[in-house]
This record gives sequence, structure tokens and C-alpha cells, in this order.
Amino acid sequence: MKRTGILNTELAAHCAALGHTDRVAVVDCGLPIQAEVPTVDLALVHGVPTFEETLAALLDELVVEAHTYASESEGETCLQLLSAEADRLGPGRNVPHQDLKSLVGECAFAVRTGEATPYANVVLHCGVAFGR
Repeated sequence: MKRTGILNTELAAHCAALGHTDRVAVVDCGLPIQAEVPTVDLALVHGVPTFEETLAALLDELVVEAHTYASESEGETCLQLLSAEADRLGPGRNVPHQDLKSLVGECAFAVRTGEATPYANVVLHCGVAFGR
């Protein structure tokens, strides 16, 4: 049995398969995810697990060099959480929410949380775990 880190076998396997420049979407329970995007659905009930908990667990596992979020999240809780994790997220880019939804379609996989807060979505851009 694993001692630490992500215990969900499906999520752990998806994380282990990521490479440099791959993207991962962490989304709230209401965001539509394109059928062709592999999805790890962690949502149990509204609020469980939270966007914050899920993002923190992923950031403990992954090297992230940048992130993309919806410009509509300005002033929302999601942006405050992203700002608090700025050192682990790399530079951020905001795009209209519609564009973010399209970007989810290009992700290696999506993680659906139980978050029920507007615009609690982010696309993580994977980096590498060694120096250049």
C-alpha cells in the first residue's frame, strides 16, 4: 500500500503517465467535460472533495510550469486559492470561460471535484522534475 500521496488508483495512474507539456483540468462539479477527455470523477456530494483539496493533492504530485484559469474568476474564491499556490503553479494566464472550456478538451485528463463554487476550474500545464 502507498504510504503517501494520491491513493485513488485511477488518478494516480493518470498522473504517473503525464509528460512535459501535458495538461490536466481540475474542474468544479458543473463544468461540462467533453466525452473524449478521460475523466477521474471524484465528486461525491456538493463540496466533497473541494477544489482546494484536490488542487493541493495534485500539486504535491505534479510539476506544474504554468496554469490557465477563467477571467470571470477574478474576485472569486478560485482565484484566491490559485494566488495562494502561485509558487507551485507557475505563471497564470486568464482566458474567457468559454475558451477555458474548449481548452479542457485538449487535456490529457480532467479531474471532476465536488466543488460548487462558480468558475472553480483550472488547467495545469505540466513541467519537468529536473533542471534544464
